[in-house]
Amino acid sequence: MVAIAIAGATGRMGRSILQLIAGRDDVSIAGLLDRADNAAQGTDAGILLGCAPMDVMVSSDVDAVMAVADVLIDFTIPISSLQYAEHCAVLGKPIVIGTTGFNETQKQRLEVLSQHIAIMHAPNMSPGVNLAFKLVELAARVLKGQVDIEIVEAHHRHKLDSPSGTALRFGEVVANQLELDLNTHAVYGRKGQVGARPDHQIGFSTIRGGDIVGEHTVMFIGEGERLEITHRATNRLNFAAGAVRAAEWIIQQPPGLYDMQHVLGISTLNNLN
Repeated sequence: MVAIAIAGATGRMGRSILQLIAGRDDVSIAGLLDRADNAAQGTDAGILLGCAPMDVMVSSDVDAVMAVADVLIDFTIPISSLQYAEHCAVLGKPIVIGTTGFNETQKQRLEVLSQHIAIMHAPNMSPGVNLAFKLVELAARVLKGQVDIEIVEAHHRHKLDSPSGTALRFGEVVANQLELDLNTHAVYGRKGQVGARPDHQIGFSTIRGGDIVGEHTVMFIGEGERLEITHRATNRLNFAAGAVRAAEWIIQQPPGLYDMQHVLGISTLNNLN
């Protein structure tokens, strides 16, 4: 049985993962981690779920929690995720990271740490979204140079980063197929007299409101037709299930930096004939 620790345990995703693990008998909860100043410190997992006590308390002691855990699942913020990854690297424990919003320096640090432990970092743990990445990759490859590409994403009003990490990943997938640098060809919203759309531009539009779990659409807009690839999430349990699946997978891997497509076995795209 895989013993899983959860970082950011009191957050939306942390609670969803806790709920999922609590309902399974093939994985167990090794511990719950959150900030030392979090008001839930010392709270039993059962209280977080509104059920009977489970004898697992929220803690800030990473070393103590990871001493009895096989793997850590982390959904926090970039600076916290890096700190957890640093601890795991010292302890020789793998980590699954679903945090988004990393800057380039932070991403490079994860690459360095992955030389010592297995790290699975993905902006989205949903199997459906990761299949959508492959469909977008294929569409961009086939329609290269024939269409304009727009990416629209919507999330709940509390989301901190914009565009979402998933939307940016869609942009990276498109840019790679078009042999473009996303940093120089992306535009994040438009206002005023912006002029005609330039060639090779990848547009992003962001919606924030209410309790939207996550919606992403990539539009391939041509003359006379438009292809749209859309994924909509209606609850967080599919992300939680993906994270647990990744945790079960990552403990079998050597040091390295992996993503969800490695977990699902779809990391490569067959050549088109």
